Amino acid sequence: MAQSVSERTGEQIAETVRKASRATSAVADAIEDGLGAARRVAKQGGDAAEELFDDTTKRLQRHPIETIVVTFGVGVAAGIAIGWMMKRR
Repeated sequence: MAQSVSERTGEQIAETVRKASRATSAVADAIEDGLGAARRVAKQGGDAAEELFDDTTKRLQRHPIETIVVTFGVGVAAGIAIGWMMKRR
């Protein structure tokens, strides 16, 4: 009787260890998958930013006068908006 109780206890402990091991593996796999996804998103974001920078540089080189005019207009509009907001206070 005492031996059967100790055998069952040993089996229960062994089963618990196996379940804990499986759970640990599942968590590790989930973390690894999440890191992989984060790396892919970061790489895609970096690639998109680099492409945007290259496109902007090319556009500025092709249309320098338009760039100056648009920049001036945005500056004037921002100045008016800031002045209006400060006046309201």
